[in-house]
Amino acid sequence: MKFKALAILAILLLNSPVMKASLIQRIEPGNWWTEMTLNRIQILLYGDSIAHLPLSMELYEGVSLNQVHKAESPNYLFLDVTISPNTNPGTVIFRIGAEKIEWPLYQRQPNSRYRKGFNASDVVYLLFPDRFCNGDPSNDYIPELGDRLNRKDLYARHGGDIQGIINKLDYLNQLGITALWINPLLENKQEAFSYHGYAITDFYKVDPRFGSNELYRAMVEQANQRGIKVIIDMIFNHCGNNHWWMKDLPFRDWINQWPEFTRSNYRGIAMMDPHASEFDRKKMADGWFDLSMPDLNQRNPFLSTYLIQNSIWWIEYANLSGIRMDTYPYPDKNFMVQWAKAVMEEYPNFNIVGETWLNYPAWVAYWQKDAPNIDGFNSHLPTVMDFPLMYAMGRAFDENYGWDTGLSRLYEILAHDFLYPNPLNIMIFADNHDVTRFHREKDKSLGRFKLGMAFLLTVRGIPQIYYGTEILMTGTDENFSHGKLRKDFPGGWPDDTKNAFTSRGRTKMQNEAWDYLQKILQWRKTSKAIHYGKLTHFIPEDNIYVYFRHTESDKVMIILHSNFTPRKLDLTRFSELLSGHKTGHEIISGKTIDLTQDKLQLAPRSAMIIELKQF
Repeated sequence: MKFKALAILAILLLNSPVMKASLIQRIEPGNWWTEMTLNRIQILLYGDSIAHLPLSMELYEGVSLNQVHKAESPNYLFLDVTISPNTNPGTVIFRIGAEKIEWPLYQRQPNSRYRKGFNASDVVYLLFPDRFCNGDPSNDYIPELGDRLNRKDLYARHGGDIQGIINKLDYLNQLGITALWINPLLENKQEAFSYHGYAITDFYKVDPRFGSNELYRAMVEQANQRGIKVIIDMIFNHCGNNHWWMKDLPFRDWINQWPEFTRSNYRGIAMMDPHASEFDRKKMADGWFDLSMPDLNQRNPFLSTYLIQNSIWWIEYANLSGIRMDTYPYPDKNFMVQWAKAVMEEYPNFNIVGETWLNYPAWVAYWQKDAPNIDGFNSHLPTVMDFPLMYAMGRAFDENYGWDTGLSRLYEILAHDFLYPNPLNIMIFADNHDVTRFHREKDKSLGRFKLGMAFLLTVRGIPQIYYGTEILMTGTDENFSHGKLRKDFPGGWPDDTKNAFTSRGRTKMQNEAWDYLQKILQWRKTSKAIHYGKLTHFIPEDNIYVYFRHTESDKVMIILHSNFTPRKLDLTRFSELLSGHKTGHEIISGKTIDLTQDKLQLAPRSAMIIELKQF
């Protein structure tokens, strides 16, 4: 039911008895800001039988209460409020029955609209908060949230938290990280398996076992002071089954309901397949991700508004530089267009990356903004995740050369870049929190690791490194249970016997890997050719892959040699890009490379990154 509500005037809902006001249990969002592009806000109020009570708003210049909406549940009201340009900050007062509700309007920070998002000049460190560092043991277990602490159980809480991240920001800065993607930190009030954070039970509250909203904001500020951007991990496809609204849905269609429990078919291709049945599309988008994860129905207009506002609220509140959206093809695709447009309209220089876990470049490219899709679909999503390249990296350095094996796998995936509207805006990675780690326990040398990291940090796109990669952490994905992929970082807990955050606490091999990665990461910060340069590559021969990144003023040559025996590389083949260059600086060894020689000696299982010098 909808009806007009004028400021100051008390509004009595028609045909509803007046009851004594109950305490308002929820008001979301709890505040807003002046001078926002999104200035028409829908406030969710929740409390016992509040739909039966009179509601009014005190006069506030520049703020108007336009409409009030009832839900199917009598315990909700949705208030449409408009905040005019040039409105002064202050406190808006609503009254419901005899109760006074204060809703703050804050002054927006200068230039907030034009904040810069993460981009190809950054290297993103993916950090799993429960397993990284325990900076505050006092919040390890909170009885009312359930899910006890047990470090011996890979699927229980281990105690990592926001204070732990703050404590290690200098470590990340020293390594050379410029952006931080943290797996979800919001409340997961689940009886078990809450450690991963993907079953949210309050979209506006940091889980107390991680810290608080205020501590999260302080962490972002301290990261920014070190030149590290922060990316929030969001999930709009589903929530946790213990979310506070699950006991009293505002509308039956707030979630996708079935006659009996129905899982998604997890077949993202159905959302773009021109021949797909409606049955398969519906099961993909509306089926539940898991028993404990109710599937949200973004076609409900109140929920869609709620989710859009929630994104913008967190960006503004915590001063964020990016969003990583989980399970991107699973929610209603038309809503996701609306959502991405709203976020990017509010923050034109921002960035969003969607989890596009799909097998082929054409399937991933479909989801990037301005893709020339035959069905006319435009996601307005700036950045997608290159899962096909990740799969290729997992095999490329383990195989002998062939037309479509070995390093040719990398070449062939990159050759599909004609499908992407913006290949620089693709997140690339060797592994993450859901797949087997890139480094393996059986690797007795660092050849594979060095080849993979050199490629990841020099090819086109936005590189993402999973926490612990720098110290050669291993872990296999067993039946999608993921626990072994998310082990504790050694040294993150007071009683750890080894502290891999320090060189003294790392093995000789770990220090070699750490130093190798750091050298490339620190150099990469200043390489415009790597950030924005054109990629020109040469078909791999004899399991040697050569490519260049180049702008008008900068040029870098990358050589990946995956053989176990030495080789000599004929440089005459690359004359179109080497012409005019006599020498180059190899950034890993620090040596000067003579580029006038016909053949260049290559060490076994090695990479070279050569900054080319002019005559």
